Amino acid sequence: MGLTGQRIRIEFRDFDLFFGGPHCPFDYVKVYDGPDNESAVIGTYCGQQRNLVLYSSESSLLVTFVTIPRTANTQNRGFKGIFEFSESFVKLDFIVKNDGEHIRGSECDQKILSKKESSGTVYSPNWPFPYIPKIVCRYFVYGMQDSQHLERVRLVFGLLDISKGNPKEGIDCPDGYLKIYLKGQETTDSYDKFDHEMCGEKKQPFVVVSDGPRLVMVFSSGELQGRGFKANYTFETEYRIPGTAAPDGTCNFTYRSGSRKKGEFNSPRYPSNYPSETNCTYLFVPTPNEQVTVVFDHFRVRADSANSTNGSYGVSICQEDWLEMYNTYKDGTEKLVGRYCGMTAPGPIESNRGASGVKIILHSDQEGVFSGFKAHYTFESVKSIFGDCGSNVSSAESGVISSPNFPQNYDGPVRGLASKTCNWYIIVRQKHKILLNFDFFAVEGEPTARGCPAAVVRLWHTIEGPPLELCGEKPLTEKWQYLSEGNSMRISFISADKSVGAQGFRAIWTEVSEGPDCEQFTCVKSNFCISKKLMCNRMENCGADDQSDEMNLEVPVDPFKLLGVALCVGGVLALGLCVWCHRKHQRRRRQLARLRRNTIGSSRRQLSTGSSNRRQHVCDELGERFASVDSV
Repeated sequence: MGLTGQRIRIEFRDFDLFFGGPHCPFDYVKVYDGPDNESAVIGTYCGQQRNLVLYSSESSLLVTFVTIPRTANTQNRGFKGIFEFSESFVKLDFIVKNDGEHIRGSECDQKILSKKESSGTVYSPNWPFPYIPKIVCRYFVYGMQDSQHLERVRLVFGLLDISKGNPKEGIDCPDGYLKIYLKGQETTDSYDKFDHEMCGEKKQPFVVVSDGPRLVMVFSSGELQGRGFKANYTFETEYRIPGTAAPDGTCNFTYRSGSRKKGEFNSPRYPSNYPSETNCTYLFVPTPNEQVTVVFDHFRVRADSANSTNGSYGVSICQEDWLEMYNTYKDGTEKLVGRYCGMTAPGPIESNRGASGVKIILHSDQEGVFSGFKAHYTFESVKSIFGDCGSNVSSAESGVISSPNFPQNYDGPVRGLASKTCNWYIIVRQKHKILLNFDFFAVEGEPTARGCPAAVVRLWHTIEGPPLELCGEKPLTEKWQYLSEGNSMRISFISADKSVGAQGFRAIWTEVSEGPDCEQFTCVKSNFCISKKLMCNRMENCGADDQSDEMNLEVPVDPFKLLGVALCVGGVLALGLCVWCHRKHQRRRRQLARLRRNTIGSSRRQLSTGSSNRRQHVCDELGERFASVDSV
């Protein structure tokens, strides 16, 4: 028991008790930080102890020694120590005022635990007065680390004045020092592997940030005195997201083309679960002559209420946790590309020509969480408005759009590029709409199981809403048909660098109008009004379930083919007539020969023979030329 204002120091110079296990269940020494065994316990010790020095927090200390009954003598020596009462030991008020907690048994060690993104100030002992010589104090500053939280420690020094002492070769701080450990070295007693060692006088603020939830400082005052140090600490949420973090510590990260052309980014703490009640923003900023492409490699975001056969996609489906993607523009406007959740990974996205960049937002509510996402980005030279393929259609009534190489497999981007893009822009007459019917569709991905991470077809068929996102394979029995709200439609097909190819798609588009007044052709089932020119063109322009425009199909006749057939038929008939004439003339000559032998009417028969000879040059020549017909 010491006097008021005194503290007690006990040093065990020899300590050897029977060791029954780490919890000392048999023989032990228990030290209480107070006058009785109701006081807080400093520690329980057994076995062999070296350099065991303990301090009381106040003016009293209780040491108890307990052994169990045994029949055999032990070979353990017991313990021997010395104690000291003093008012010169470090006063602990500097710990209390910085919201720290004194580590019982130490002279001035303290721990500061986060209260979730809390902050405070740490001081050297006896601040603001000069510190006491020849003391060592340790500061354990620990952020939160559990299934929902992960923090790091930011330490901003406003002033540091620690006596450096006389210079010594190879030693930066020969007298007092402040060593800082940012990587949890204290867990393995690796105090020789510090990250920073500071001494001397520093008046300009400087910052250190822990690599994880732990930051430890060891202050040794040396033999000379100084003012000490003062620093402000802040517990920040540790996101473990590569990129340029916001200076205010919020979950906002920026990726600029001027800093890095390609890289990766992820949800907070990936592959561990992202924290609840989090909103993270990722902003990608290309130069004016560039575009940015984002491709997702892993995606899993909680979606408890999602129940869709087309995947967890859209504002109406993704209500708990979700990821949104936007095209951003210089005037501050943003256009939503899509909202995603569950395991429906977003398709590759390429910033629009004219856009200033891409923004991605991850939102989580108060409930359970999943592993999140991982993706990569690439800044590349800006492409044509049609991308690598595609076209602009504005003066037709119908047409066909298909993926590159269709019906062969489409291919991915050229080696070294992040994506291959085809953009089709269809514009029809005012007061008309566009009917799009996919008669074949097979694109990598599966909306309900893994989304469209390798390739995607996006369809802008509404005036203000985000595009429809398509991938997977269309069953033969299903009808994929879409009608635009206005007189324009955009179709975009993007394949990423990890695409392996598939057969692709083929779609028929038609200019249609709705209403009772139709001066052209009215489809029987869909009631669309289409041009009469589209009838019997071997394409279902009325829609997927309406073939009325192809009923009573007549094969169109080519006039040139008809002329050729007529000439051939005429030639064959002429040839046959000549052969017939030749054979008839031969029969007549035989008849004349018989008449000549009978000498009946010789003069008339000679005249007839002469007349026949005059007709011979008309058909006989051709008949003799084609006489071989008899042998065919």
